[in-house]
Amino acid sequence: MGDDELNELRRRRMEDYQRQQQQHGQMEEEMARQREQQDAQIHMILMQILEPEARERLNTIKLTRADFAKAVEQQLIVLAQSGRLRGKISDEMLKKILVQLTPKKTDYRITRK
Repeated sequence: MGDDELNELRRRRMEDYQRQQQQHGQMEEEMARQREQQDAQIHMILMQILEPEARERLNTIKLTRADFAKAVEQQLIVLAQSGRLRGKISDEMLKKILVQLTPKKTDYRITRK
């Protein structure tokens, strides 16, 4: 193999690599756009089904326990889409829902003799 052939092979490989990186970047951008759209839809649904105090409480929970807040949001959306909600959810109703969805803690007592 001559130097010209090696340089041509390197150039082709570099172009292939750059093309793959560009496609990967485009896929990531598309996924980010889809996530933003989903978040916007979730936000709009929650605006419709939650009273302002309940929204504040859910946002506060989201700051401390994001995964739990996401699960609560999904549960609320399912309730709304299934038609099981008869109006906006108040702060008191949200508290009751949160108590039901909070996993039970088991207390362990260790006694030493």
